[in-house]
Amino acid sequence: MIRADALDSLPVRTALPALSTALDGHGAAVLCAPPGTGKTTLVPLALAGLTGEGTARRVVVAEPRRIAARAAARRMAWLLGEQVGQRVGFTVRGERRAGPSTRVEVVTTGVLLQRLQRDPELAGVDAVVLDECHERHLDADTAAAFLLDVRAALRPELRLLAASATTDAEGWAGLLGGAPVVTAEGVSHPVEVVWAPPEKPVRPPHGMRVDPALLDHVAAVVRRALRERSGDVLCFLPGVGEIARVAGLLGGLTDVDVLQVHGRAPAAVQDAVLAGGSGVRRVVLATSVAESSLTVPGVRVVVDAGLAREPRMDHARGLSALTTVRASRAAARQRAGRAGREAPGAVYRCWAEGEDARLPRFPAPEITVADLTAFALQAACWGDPGAASLALLDPPPAGALAAARAVLAATGAVEPDGRPTERGRRMARLGLHPRLARALLDGAPELGTRRAAEVVALLSEEPPREYGDDLAGAWRTARRGGDGYAARWRAEARRLAGAAPDEPDPGMLTDDAAAGLVAALAFPERVARARGESAYLMVGGTGAALGEGSRLRSAPWLAVAVADRPVSAASARVRLGAVIDERTAREAAGAFFAEGEEVHWSTERCDVVAQRVRRLGAVELSARALPAPDARLVREALLTGLRQEGLELLRWTPEAVALRQRLAFLHRELGEPWPDVADSVLLERAGDWLGWELERAARRSDLERLDAGRALERLLPWATGEAARLAELAPERIEVPSGSRIRVDYSGEQPVLAVKLQELFGLGQTPRIADGRVPLLVHLLSPAGRPAAVTADLASFWRDGYRAVRAELRGRYPRHPWPEDPATAVPTRRTNARR
Repeated sequence: MIRADALDSLPVRTALPALSTALDGHGAAVLCAPPGTGKTTLVPLALAGLTGEGTARRVVVAEPRRIAARAAARRMAWLLGEQVGQRVGFTVRGERRAGPSTRVEVVTTGVLLQRLQRDPELAGVDAVVLDECHERHLDADTAAAFLLDVRAALRPELRLLAASATTDAEGWAGLLGGAPVVTAEGVSHPVEVVWAPPEKPVRPPHGMRVDPALLDHVAAVVRRALRERSGDVLCFLPGVGEIARVAGLLGGLTDVDVLQVHGRAPAAVQDAVLAGGSGVRRVVLATSVAESSLTVPGVRVVVDAGLAREPRMDHARGLSALTTVRASRAAARQRAGRAGREAPGAVYRCWAEGEDARLPRFPAPEITVADLTAFALQAACWGDPGAASLALLDPPPAGALAAARAVLAATGAVEPDGRPTERGRRMARLGLHPRLARALLDGAPELGTRRAAEVVALLSEEPPREYGDDLAGAWRTARRGGDGYAARWRAEARRLAGAAPDEPDPGMLTDDAAAGLVAALAFPERVARARGESAYLMVGGTGAALGEGSRLRSAPWLAVAVADRPVSAASARVRLGAVIDERTAREAAGAFFAEGEEVHWSTERCDVVAQRVRRLGAVELSARALPAPDARLVREALLTGLRQEGLELLRWTPEAVALRQRLAFLHRELGEPWPDVADSVLLERAGDWLGWELERAARRSDLERLDAGRALERLLPWATGEAARLAELAPERIEVPSGSRIRVDYSGEQPVLAVKLQELFGLGQTPRIADGRVPLLVHLLSPAGRPAAVTADLASFWRDGYRAVRAELRGRYPRHPWPEDPATAVPTRRTNARR
């Protein structure tokens, strides 16, 4: 029996006439409705004509998560007074509860993409609802683009509804060809905001890591909320690990049920959370799935840790993983709204009010930050390898798409022009990431389809941390495990074994070897060779390190299945891997094998290395010295060494340093044709001025013998004849009145002449150089050689400053002349007695 009262109470009912008009007139529409209004439940039922009025239609609802798909189907079936699988059903990966009488089928966006590839017309489907499109998941964006193609070319009558929990609908309306936007107002009660930042600073999240001090604080805020408020508490945390830790910290609570909601939670737990309380207060610890996809009844208080998980792809290192980020302001509003769904409530935000404005407005669209390999294969199978004609809110980044297509080419999924091969189409039909599909197809002949499917199932959903970092060990644990993960793993393994070609098990590989082969086939660029007890170098060039106590330590080769690179860390951290041998490494990563002559500058040896090398990508398998390397390559290696190590590699005598300083002075004061001898310029032009000495050099020691001063002379302006004026314009020494030839110091901004005061008697004007443009800065020294005065105007010094210096020093140095009139005195470098 239809629960009419429950249907009538849903706020979105008032928007149904406008929505029907929009779809009748345009064929597509955007529905903006806050969480809890019924957009996920009542709207599909109304579109299907299951609420007692309207045309009977078959409707497909696409949800971004499996947990949301199951929950939505159960809720709609309950509203109709039926069991799931009758007029309302669902299909997620590995589970289907739908039949011939099903009119509303809830699927994940991944399942919808598979159906579109098999049957682009979606025969028998009258309408598609893309739910939670504001979350900008990659599969949802891709499905929307494909559906728009279907409407344009095959099924103009197919109705398309984009449902969003936010009011940011303009982009979707434009994408759907100017589709009408229908807004439904929710029943919103006031929500008090309580700012509850930690008292002490906490480390920002990086990678998957969250500072335990923040989680301790979140647990304390939950306890505070239980004391200060009534009703159930919904606490948002970024992931399963953080939920488990906070649940442990709340273990001592009495008269309170602590429940955990996430994609890995058992269906019974999910049902209990969504069914409402039984008189006992509840603390529901949830990931972002509870922001908009699920409505948890009884909640009056929200505790928001302020964190979320988003996919990130490090294309330079070939590492793709979820990373912890600050939640956006849009997500924070969604979370807070959960406290005011049924009555006035409160949200405790675990950050300072001043930080709120600095949060991003919206979460990053997944297409701009995630691994695009699966997207690229979907686009290729759809007939648009470059995704150029797909209607997408955000285009895929060119670099990320190129990297994805390179992976597809390496796995044999696409032709050189980007079109899919038959193998690529088989890979796409498996419902796996292309890397894992390749591992399943190529691994099955080696260890049998069943065992290959079991290992791939482990890689498709990372095992719990307590399973350890050894993939083979995790495989054995899953086989005998009775937890929720093990149950999901068995179901996925059965699905994959049924979807892949049936291959018998040759019985040649142990579990350890089998796990390693499959991981290496999936991630060949992560095949790694040891360079220490727990340090490795991956084929892709990234360093990797094992955790303390890892069972994988001391293995000569690893296949790294899961790794992430913490911020500022030099190496990736291995979270899941398997031991392999060199033969397996070479077979799996054969596309990276290369053999040839290599001449380069080694930063480790700080010298030229010339050898014949066999390698897998960045991993060196063997090397032997080259007796007669290509001179051109040696020259380039030496130039690279100079750029990396600097000009100090050359031999700089005092005369060479002085020449460089004189040239720098002339370039600064006179400009061309005098050369610029700054480090950057000399390094850039090193091939020019080092001349034949560089051509004859073969190693670092040859550079260290190279006379830099003689080489610098090649830069002098010989062609114009100005080189002959070097001694005139920037003399190395100046003859002073005493007859001494004093060296000029060009190391500073102004050339310096440091000379004993008595040697300048009779010199009325300051010496000038550079065609008389630049006066020397005269350092007048005492008889002991210490500075007595500094001047660039010698005439002024004799007139105004000399008397004070004479009065101070004549008593200290009585044996030296201190005439009253230095202008007429005889210059000397001797004492009175010697004179």
